[in-house]
Amino acid sequence: MKNSILLFSILFSISISAQTDSKIYDIIDAVSEERLRNDVKTLADFGTRHTLSDTLSETRGIGAARRWIKGQFDNISKECNNCLEVFYQKDLVKKGTNQRIVHDVMVVNVVAIQRGTKYPNRYIIMSGDIDSRVSSPTDFTSDSPGANDNATGMAGAIEAARILSKYKFESSVVYLGLSGEEQGLFGGQGMAKYAQENNWDIIGVLNNDMIGNISGVDGVVDNRTFRIFSEPTTTGETDAEKLKRQARARRFYGGEVDGISRQLARYVYETTKTYMPEMNPMMVYRLDRFGRGGHHRPFNDVGFAGIRIMEAHENYTQQHQDIRTENGINYGDTFEHVNFPYCKKLTAVNAITMASLASAPPAPKEVGIGGIVEASAKLQWNKVEGAKGYKIYWRDTTSPTWDNSRYVGDVTEFTLDGIVIDNALFGVAAVGENGHESTVVFPNKIMR
Repeated sequence: MKNSILLFSILFSISISAQTDSKIYDIIDAVSEERLRNDVKTLADFGTRHTLSDTLSETRGIGAARRWIKGQFDNISKECNNCLEVFYQKDLVKKGTNQRIVHDVMVVNVVAIQRGTKYPNRYIIMSGDIDSRVSSPTDFTSDSPGANDNATGMAGAIEAARILSKYKFESSVVYLGLSGEEQGLFGGQGMAKYAQENNWDIIGVLNNDMIGNISGVDGVVDNRTFRIFSEPTTTGETDAEKLKRQARARRFYGGEVDGISRQLARYVYETTKTYMPEMNPMMVYRLDRFGRGGHHRPFNDVGFAGIRIMEAHENYTQQHQDIRTENGINYGDTFEHVNFPYCKKLTAVNAITMASLASAPPAPKEVGIGGIVEASAKLQWNKVEGAKGYKIYWRDTTSPTWDNSRYVGDVTEFTLDGIVIDNALFGVAAVGENGHESTVVFPNKIMR
C-alpha cells in the first residue's frame, strides 16, 4: 500500500510539472504578422515621434502618434465590452532638466489596464516606447520613423492587447506606451511613480525595445534568438543599514544573482522553452546593453521586477541615425528593415508570459531555508491564497536556469533528502488549480 501511494505521488508530481495550458498555444497562433506590419507602418508614417516634436498635427509628431495609440486601445476595449481602462498618464518635464530637454514638454504615456478577476491590484505590464530619434537627441523636427526602435515594441503591446483582451485573467494585465525614453527614461519614471502612488503590486514589467531586427552589424542573421536583460538584484530600499544586512546575507547565503528581476527573466525563459521550444531565449546577466539603459530601469529603481526583451543581433546603422546613404550603406531606422515574422515571435513570447503570470496565484512572500551541515535541504514558506500546491526548484550554483523541480502538494514545508544545501541554490513557486505557476522566490529567511 505504501509503495502504491509513493507511485501515485510521483506520477502526480510528473503530471503537474509537465502540464501545459492549451489556451497558451491558441494565444501564440493568434498573433498576426499582418497587424504588426500595419501598426509599425502607421507609427513610422507619423514622420517623427520625438518626445519634443509636434503635438497638434493630426498626421505628424508624437501627439498624433499617442492619440492613434490610445484610439487603438479604445477600439480594442469596445470589442471586449469595455474590458480596458484606457487613459493618459502625464508629467511635465522642464527645460534644462538635462541637455536633451531643450524646451518644456509634457511627457505623456498611454495606459490600457485589463483588470484581473481575482487580484485586480496585481499587475503584469508589457511596455513599448512611443518616441523615436535621429543622430542628434535634440533634433525634434527631422524625419525619424523609428520603425524598429521602437514602433515594433509599441505595435507588439497593441497586438498583445488585441489577443489577451479576449480572455479573463486572475491578475491585471497592462499594455503600456511610454514616452521620453530617448530623452532620459522620463516616461518610465513617471509611470513607476504613478504605480507607487496608487499602491500597485507589480508582478513584473516586460520592456520591449527593438524586437524586429534579425540581421546584425556583426554579420549574423538569426530569427530565433532574443535577449532577456535583467539586473541581479532589484531593490527600492534606501536605508543604509538594511542594505548592509542584505549584502551580508548574500555574501554568506547566496542570492547575488537571484533578485526578483532575475526570477522574472527565468520565468520568460522557462515559459518560452515550454511553449515555443523553437525559440532561443538568451539570458543576459546585465541591466541592459553595456553602459546603456531602457524603460524597465525606472521600475527597478523603485523596487519592481522589470526586464528588457529585445533582438539578439542589432544593426547600429539603423539606430539613432539621420536617414541617408553613405558609402553604399542605407542609414536610418526605416520600415523596410523590420523583419515581421521575428517581431511576431517576440510578441508571442510576451503574450504567453503575461497570460501565464496573470493566470497564476501570487508567489510566496516568505521562504525560509535550512539544512546547514546536513545531507538535506529544508524549505518552509507561507501559505498562498489560491494556490493548489507548491513546487520547489533547485539548480547548480553555476547554472543560469532552474533545472530541477519537485511538486510537493499543499504543504508549507518540505525536506529534500539527499540534496546538500551547500551544492545548490533553491526557490519555491506557488502552483494554481490550472497548473500555472508564480515566479520562483529565492529564500529570504534562514531556518536554524
